[in-house]
Amino acid sequence: MSSLAPANNSLVPVKFLTRSALLLFIAFLLIPDFVRGQGSKEDYKRAYALPEKIKGKMWYAPTSFNWLEKEAKFWYMHQTPRGKEFVLVDADRKNRKPLFQQEKLAKLLQSASGKQVAPYDLPFSTVTVLPGAKEVEFVFDGKVWGYTLSSNQLKEKRAAEVRESGTWNWRFNSEAEGKSVRSPDKKWEALTKGYNVFIRSTTNPKEEYQLSYDGTETDYYSANIAWSPDSKKLATNKVRPGREHLIYFVEAAPADQLQPKLHSRNYLKPGDAVPQRKPQLFLVDSRKQIEVDAATITDQYHLTNPVWRKDSRAFTVEYNQRGHQVYNVLEIDAQNGNVRNVIEESSKTFIHYSGKYFRYDVADGKEVIWMSERDGWNHLYLFDGATGKVKNQITKGEWVVRRVVQVDEAKRKIIFEGNGREADQDPYLVQYYSINFDGSGLTTLTSENAYHRGTFSSDYKYFVDTYSRVDLPPVTVLRNTADGSVLMELEKGDVTELLKTGWQAPEVFSAKGRDGKTDIWGVIIRPSNFDPTKKYPVIEHIYAGPHNSFVPKTYNPAASLMHEVAELGFIVVQIDGMGTSNRSKAFHDVAWKNLKDAGFLDRIPWIKHAAEKYTYMDTTRVGIFGMSAGGQSSMGALLFHPEFYKVAVSSVGCHDNRMDKIWWNEQWMGKLGPHYADCSNVVNAHKLQGKLLLVAGELDDNVDPASTTQVVDALIKANKNFDYLMVPGMAHGTGGDFGERKRRDFFVKHLLGVDPPEWESMQNTAAVQ
Repeated sequence: MSSLAPANNSLVPVKFLTRSALLLFIAFLLIPDFVRGQGSKEDYKRAYALPEKIKGKMWYAPTSFNWLEKEAKFWYMHQTPRGKEFVLVDADRKNRKPLFQQEKLAKLLQSASGKQVAPYDLPFSTVTVLPGAKEVEFVFDGKVWGYTLSSNQLKEKRAAEVRESGTWNWRFNSEAEGKSVRSPDKKWEALTKGYNVFIRSTTNPKEEYQLSYDGTETDYYSANIAWSPDSKKLATNKVRPGREHLIYFVEAAPADQLQPKLHSRNYLKPGDAVPQRKPQLFLVDSRKQIEVDAATITDQYHLTNPVWRKDSRAFTVEYNQRGHQVYNVLEIDAQNGNVRNVIEESSKTFIHYSGKYFRYDVADGKEVIWMSERDGWNHLYLFDGATGKVKNQITKGEWVVRRVVQVDEAKRKIIFEGNGREADQDPYLVQYYSINFDGSGLTTLTSENAYHRGTFSSDYKYFVDTYSRVDLPPVTVLRNTADGSVLMELEKGDVTELLKTGWQAPEVFSAKGRDGKTDIWGVIIRPSNFDPTKKYPVIEHIYAGPHNSFVPKTYNPAASLMHEVAELGFIVVQIDGMGTSNRSKAFHDVAWKNLKDAGFLDRIPWIKHAAEKYTYMDTTRVGIFGMSAGGQSSMGALLFHPEFYKVAVSSVGCHDNRMDKIWWNEQWMGKLGPHYADCSNVVNAHKLQGKLLLVAGELDDNVDPASTTQVVDALIKANKNFDYLMVPGMAHGTGGDFGERKRRDFFVKHLLGVDPPEWESMQNTAAVQ
């Protein structure tokens, strides 16, 4: 316990203190340790200064590698003690050199633009190396510039292309019209007119034939027409369109006018009608339409456009049944229109078509390589394309295939990413492997206890491998793809200057989950002035979306959000509980029709286990924050687990899955049913306990902002106390700097019991440090 002491460090006798000083002294002694020095102005200054303080302090850690087209050369940019440097590597010769002369380019660019340009702080971080590797292009000052490497000549080439940001619009009803499609032999073009299919001669536009006659506005032929390679057949889909679902936004304070603006988006939600498609086949020479029996492909969520076999014998489509429990690959015979299943995939829960999908047709469909979780883990299978039967399972075991990198038909070999196979490692760490089609010859291409990211040459002879963990700085090497052997050591991350700032790497921590057997993995983040004698409230950063796993696995100081929150006097954690991806199918299936679970039954014991080991973690004061699906979960923590979570900040949450986008929510929740209401924060709003801050964006076209407004309405009707911030003009986000300050203040006030500093006194805090 602290005490007032004179310079010689001897205690001041209480009898010599005045009455007011004595009261002050007693009050000071009664202040808990966790209050002193946490949530103070100095803590805020340190938190806000952190990003700038650590910027550029990790050296020799490139993250992007760019192979030259048809050459065994690649370039990368990385930070060094003198700044940004661009490097060119020749894999065949195993040497490297500067990509270009940065000093000369800086002088030329400064002279041409009239702007200050430093050679090792060039105003761009990426370039395009043109074919032949004699010239590079880059964008600066709104223009594309070309720099000739041999002669060191610089020229302004054209205005840079400005790309508009995308939206979440659904355009399911855009197939009725489209551009004409020319046949491979160039004699015909196919098109749709008046909802029907036509062909027209390319040499005589008057020679035109109608191939279908029953198309209507509500049952039309798709303009996505596919010609057979022999130019004798056409395939498309007949479409019964779905219906638009418009959501609306009022932009209250537009930048270009006084009056508000009304915006709308076509945004399908669970239960909405989606297009229903039926494959169609036409024989060009006889002008004949062949009936295709679509009886087995009803109640579609989606049916893909036709893709022809190379020998024109048939075409394939993929059928995703509504509810995502049936996913089949169908082949339609080009002579008679008969339909057969090439691949049949079914599940009692969901098929993760949007994230665990891979199909490769070998030898024009004689065999098919297919990704499936049918044995309880995500693996690859080899199917007989003629019978639809499994010839053999290619990969197997209690680990998962993450991504297929390459299929080599000639060698009958596959290169892929996987995780969870190597013993005594975090099961989320990605490694690279190769294997034969028949499941033999599994070769480990990387094995270091780290998360690996490979970038392969166009011929797959080499790959650049950067590997790291959250607590292990990155190492970059060039490997031989045949056996994974290291050919060149390229870079080794230097974090000496970074660690001098006081920044602390996260700690990897695992503990048993709800079943007492399954390891749950996460990280623990401490403030740079961490003092183990103090008590720290715990804040969890949550994102429990079933489409992936989210705990960071690589060394990345630039991702400092959680570190900044920790600086205010907290222990911050992030955890992947059950219901998230990249583990077993059973681990993932916890989310099925049960998004409110969010892995809390694993997260809570994980935090408690951590607190048993680290007694400075105070589990009586636990906060949580998240965005989007994490916004739904963070509020859900106070509704469904108020005995543990006391304070939550929920940003742009999809609080009722019936209000959110169709593809994401039906993927995990299936068809509409009572389970949607069971998981709804709106329906369960009356259960709120603890302190809640809701943040929404006025123009959020990812998660309908009305979802948050409906929560607000339900909380008001239930007479619940809460805080609410609607950010004008904001799309999908946490509120920018303003929202981040509100979040930090909310935790400081309600977890530390400290009134945050006045904002006016916190201006330009980064500059103070």
